Order: sequence, then C-alpha cells, then structure tokens
Amino acid sequence: MISFIHGTLVEKDEGYIVVEAGGVGYGINVPLSVLSQLPPEGEELRIYTHYSVREDGQSLYGFLFREDREMFRRLISVNGVGPKGALSILSVLGPDDLRLAIVTGDAKSISRAPGIGQKTAQRVILDLKDKIGNDILLRRSDDMGSEAGLSVSGAAAGSAMSEAIDALTVLGYTRIEAARAVRRADVSEDAGTEEILKQALRVINR
Repeated sequence: MISFIHGTLVEKDEGYIVVEAGGVGYGINVPLSVLSQLPPEGEELRIYTHYSVREDGQSLYGFLFREDREMFRRLISVNGVGPKGALSILSVLGPDDLRLAIVTGDAKSISRAPGIGQKTAQRVILDLKDKIGNDILLRRSDDMGSEAGLSVSGAAAGSAMSEAIDALTVLGYTRIEAARAVRRADVSEDAGTEEILKQALRVINR
C-alpha cells in the first residue's frame, strides 16, 4: 500500500496532479478543493494517498491531510458512493463542512455534488452519522481551520447547541452555516439555547 508520496509537484490540472518521487511520476486524483492549496509546480509536497484497485484499473487518490483521506475512505464505504463520487462530494464540500453536513443531516448540501442525488446523500448521512459523532458540534474552527474545544460540554450542551442550529435553519440559514456559527459562538459552560443562538447570530453578522 502507498501511504503517502513525498516529491516534486510537476503537473496540476483540474482534479489531477503528477508528483515525481524517486524518478517516477505518480498520477494522483485529487478533490478540486485541494488544487488551491497546492504549492506551485516545481516545489516539493507530501500528499497522503489511497490506492484503489478495481476491475477497470488502478488509481491513486491524494489528500493533503490524513484526516481528509480518512473521510474519503469513509465515503467510499457507503453503498453507491465509489471513489469518483467521494471525490465529487469532497470537491463541493471541504472535509470539515462535510462532517457538519453529516452530523446535522444536511442532505441538500451533499447532493450539490455532481452525480450525487438526494437518496445517495441521505444514505451517506445514515451510514456515517454515528461514525462522525456529535462531538464535532462541541468544537469550533477559527478562520484558519484549526479546532479548539468550546467551554461547553456534555449531553445538555449538545442538546442546546442542536436546538440553536435548528432555530438558525428556521431563520433561513443552511445547516452547515448554522452549525459553523454555533461552533464559533463564545458561550459559557451553562449557556442555554437562547444564549448560544444570540452569540451564533453575532458570529454570522460580523
């Protein structure tokens, strides 16, 4: 198994890159979202890979972070979502937004991916929601994408945050927008739904 490739980026195109390592050029399929994060051609990079062997050939799929590769592997474990479907989903939704979509049941956002219908999106949510876990709702992301724990914790906090997300969707925000705002809300340990909602709206309106 090829776990990662460390070499020189010699070519990048829409959904495809070539990395030269040890005198060999490896063609790697990547989500469109990865392209904007790649260094210029001619520079070194490390890319974590998934090696796929199918009846119609062999393929490499690449990701900048191990966690992103794990999300890809979870997606292809869902019946009806092959490697191309998983790449399509990860091209429309970054891994963190995809986790939010799964946890909050946002099939509409997942079905925006080309080739992914509403039924397939719902199957992704059904199969992966327990694996992703509601813990993601108890974390927040800063503007650079790093995560830090919120001061709230436990079942009560999770319930209040879920209720705040529901309230925001009633106001017209997508579940991803709502969950992201709730995770970034500056709330105290004993904050209830109303306070979390208030702070989440402040985040949205910044």
